[in-house]
Amino acid sequence: MAAAATLVLDAERRIIGWSPAAEELFGYRSDEALGRDVGVLLGDGMRLVGGEESQQTHGVRCASRRDGEVVRVGVTLTPMASSAQGPAWLLAAAKTPQLSQWATGQALLTGLTAQTPVMIAVYDPQARVAWFNAAVEKHFGWTVDEISGRYIRDLLPQGEVIDEDGQPVSPLEKIIEQVLRTGTPVADVSYRSSTRIDPHHEHIWSCSYFRMQDPDGKILGVCETTVDVTDRYVMRRRLAMLSRAGGTIGQSLDILRTASDLADLVIPEFAHAVTVDLAAPVLAGGEPGKRSGTAAFDLRRVAERAHGDGRAGTTLPRRVEYPPDSLQARCLSQGRPVARDHVLAVPMRARGAVLGLVMFERSPSEDPFGNDELEVADELVSRTAVCVDNGRRYAREHDAALTLQRALFPLSIAQPPAVAIAHRYLPAPGQIGVGGDWYDVIPLSGARVGLVVGDVVGHGIHAAATMGRIRTTVAALAALDLSPDELLARLDDLVVAQSLGDEKDQAVATTCLYAVYDQISGRCAVARAGHLPPIVVTPDGRADIVDVPAGPPLGLGGLPFECFEFDLAEGSLLALFTDGLVEAYDQDIDVGLRGLRDALSASARTLEETCDRAVSAVVPVSSRDDAALLLAHVHRLSDSRVAGWDVLDDPANVARCRALAMEKVAAWDLEETAFVVELVVSELVTNALRYGGAPVRLRLIVDQALGLICEVSDGSHTSPHLRRVGYEEEGGRGLFLVAQLTERWGTRYGPSGKTIWCAVPFDGPKSL
Repeated sequence: MAAAATLVLDAERRIIGWSPAAEELFGYRSDEALGRDVGVLLGDGMRLVGGEESQQTHGVRCASRRDGEVVRVGVTLTPMASSAQGPAWLLAAAKTPQLSQWATGQALLTGLTAQTPVMIAVYDPQARVAWFNAAVEKHFGWTVDEISGRYIRDLLPQGEVIDEDGQPVSPLEKIIEQVLRTGTPVADVSYRSSTRIDPHHEHIWSCSYFRMQDPDGKILGVCETTVDVTDRYVMRRRLAMLSRAGGTIGQSLDILRTASDLADLVIPEFAHAVTVDLAAPVLAGGEPGKRSGTAAFDLRRVAERAHGDGRAGTTLPRRVEYPPDSLQARCLSQGRPVARDHVLAVPMRARGAVLGLVMFERSPSEDPFGNDELEVADELVSRTAVCVDNGRRYAREHDAALTLQRALFPLSIAQPPAVAIAHRYLPAPGQIGVGGDWYDVIPLSGARVGLVVGDVVGHGIHAAATMGRIRTTVAALAALDLSPDELLARLDDLVVAQSLGDEKDQAVATTCLYAVYDQISGRCAVARAGHLPPIVVTPDGRADIVDVPAGPPLGLGGLPFECFEFDLAEGSLLALFTDGLVEAYDQDIDVGLRGLRDALSASARTLEETCDRAVSAVVPVSSRDDAALLLAHVHRLSDSRVAGWDVLDDPANVARCRALAMEKVAAWDLEETAFVVELVVSELVTNALRYGGAPVRLRLIVDQALGLICEVSDGSHTSPHLRRVGYEEEGGRGLFLVAQLTERWGTRYGPSGKTIWCAVPFDGPKSL
């Protein structure tokens, strides 16, 4: 299409400018047209153009060419300046066969210039303001004459291009210069600024840019289109905030952290300041209760934030009170949000009870809270209330589980003469809390000690209860003097039987390790049910993992457990532990085992120091499980404390055994035990020869904890038992007398028979 003819008219509508396109369209040379009235030259149809109007007009007119031909042209008349001598009108005319389309285009141009709400601005090749439409003037309060030739940074010094998170990224001139340089359009740039008309509120503008150039490729500038998207931006940010709330609030069951997460989320985007108050019973895990009056609310401030000040550092929690006629009191009593000017109080409700309230505040320069924002605040507080209520119930269950665990956990660990004991238990960090790890030290007959460590699957009150049940069962089975593999087999049978009636029994898949150390022989027997093997540190500091055969976890049933025996040198260290000590989700267990070996093998002054160093050195930061460590520093019993004799199968040897026992009692300076020991030896040896059979052996052991232990072994596996004896019966009273005269007694079994033992107490320690 040919270029439009351009004419410049003065105030009298005389032609003072005539373009080559005008000469081509109308046939007049410039010297023939200049100075003449446009209506006289081109006909009466052109005389009416513009009239007395002072704004841009357009239309379709008939014009007379120099050759007499009448042509229909589309005309646009734009006022330029009010001067009697200078240019007053700019007239553009074009001949087109599609007049309706042309008219539509002209109407569109007029609309974009004067009627559209879309702001349009033109920047020159130096990125300076060259022109803008009426919408810019309406929103910003500028005129073209006022700001033409100025940079946007001078007009809006506080304005900034922002990213999706509202953070500044670059000056606006950088975008304009980029489009000028590359010619690549840029769409939907978010720009934040206030305006001259509304200086106290920031607006968000969506700006798009494209480069303008003539047909010859000369760059004319950049065109900018802008739309006010403040409401849309705010709503999008509110929805994004609600979305972030789902991933931020409630990540912890800690009530204080949950309240703090809410405060951090809304500052400064939603409010200038926020406070979170909770009923005091909620913090302790109790029920908030139903209250009709605000005076009954015993509130604690648990979180507070204010944009730009240090309120977050105030000591919390602290008690707060509100007057009966206050906004907060109305919110609590009515159980619904209450707004007043720039303050919004929202109750924190869960399961029909009010847990507390949240106060949102805005500065006077900000907009008050609207209905849409009230709904957003209510949604945020509702989500927080659910998480706080979960944390409250968790705190209550955690306290109950902790109380139960403390009741079921050994109040004190036995310290038998055979070993020196040190132990540590570390609950799982954070919200995981109470677990099912446990350990125990069980004194056994014959100067032996049982060492046990176990790990119940899961956490909480059920894990603690299961731990107590398993621990009690192990202690009861250990009292039967069972070998480690036999003890685990019976324990497994009990767990299987229990799980048949309870598919969720947490004892299933529980791991356990049981070890028996004999202080006289220095021998240790170990069996494990799915548990990590122990570590032995020799007196010279070498640490090794004991290669104990791996048995299945408890509750699987039908699989055997193997007992592994090995010798422990005097002064060796035996370490039993749970996997929480050495295992984490981001760390291979071999790394933890190596670290534990190194920590145990390093020299230390005391066993307690070794225990502390091992725990601090190896417990992973990322551990999500509780951990237990039991250290046993073993000692051999001096030969001077033990005496033993083989007994021949002859009743006459009973008197000899009594005599040998009395000699030892005298040598050990234990004459106070002589009468009981003589009677016990006589009864037990007689019964062994009469009912047990070879081999028969008598052994005496001085045990500082139990007393003087008398043991008689025989080749029978028949268990003796107390029975009622009639007045006229001559026998059957021996075991009854033994039970009456001694502190403790019992029976244990071995591969070659059984051993009946009893403990005769004596006064005070003996140095032998």
